[in-house]
Amino acid sequence: MDRRTFLLSSLAVPLAFDATQSNDCFAKEPKKTLNFSQNSDDPKATLWQLSNDSGAQMMGYVLKTREGHTIVFDGGWAHNADELLELINGECGGKVDAWFLTHAHSDHCNALVEILTNRPNSVKIQNLYYNFPPQEWINENESYCKEETDAIFEGLAKFPSAQKPAPNQVFEFGSLRIECLNDFDLSIKNNAINNSTITYRLDVGDKSILILGDLGYEGGDRLLEAQRDKLSCEFCQMAHHGQQGVRRNFYEAVKPTYTLWPTPDWLWRNDAGGGDGTGPFKTCDTRCWAAELGVKDYYVSKDGLIKLTF
Repeated sequence: MDRRTFLLSSLAVPLAFDATQSNDCFAKEPKKTLNFSQNSDDPKATLWQLSNDSGAQMMGYVLKTREGHTIVFDGGWAHNADELLELINGECGGKVDAWFLTHAHSDHCNALVEILTNRPNSVKIQNLYYNFPPQEWINENESYCKEETDAIFEGLAKFPSAQKPAPNQVFEFGSLRIECLNDFDLSIKNNAINNSTITYRLDVGDKSILILGDLGYEGGDRLLEAQRDKLSCEFCQMAHHGQQGVRRNFYEAVKPTYTLWPTPDWLWRNDAGGGDGTGPFKTCDTRCWAAELGVKDYYVSKDGLIKLTF
């Protein structure tokens, strides 16, 4: 499924699929504040998963360390900038030590583009990291995204000191260690932008978190082959909003105990407008995988802003 089909969910062709099969374990009351810290009075880090308040798929994470460092991954659409800035200014002292972008799609980048373009004084950003394929390559391989990707490149140019993360590069922020796990492969032209996603492993205290962005099948296969020994993590952000991202064998290598889903309600339920299971999306398959792999719990952006302490 290409990105245009994914975004235009209302046009999806209904498929026969029981959205509830093997998913009784997911029929739980959502929790929005979770404490995984051994010392609840002095956690090493706090992670927020942003809500998708408009109902559109998006992804944004903010992490604050014990020492006061603030790290952002993606951020969502332009309208998500309000929640993002409220969180950064209210909980993180109004500064970002490092902002990481996973790939060049609007539902991941446009909040930052909005801030850089229209609200440059709303927050202090010290470092920006992203590694996107050349703009010409993106426009050639996903021409229907040309307008949005051109706007992303134009907006990011307002931060001229941005840096490119490299595979195995490590960033340390007090008690937090972040490792970049991959780069992109220009020979992968199917699902081109998603498969160019840059992924990260986070370690803080005894907790580990895997950020997969929108990595697709081919990019996931490549990452699994190159970095299998680094993928096992307690927390895993589910690729491509939890559907048609990496394959099941990738999650088998991760072996997550907890999963993070940047997933709106309609996508969580595979609802293309006719009720549960009427869409072509594979979220329910991924939910079944998670249950079968023994995932203990899940946190979904459809349920609002979620706060985890480590």
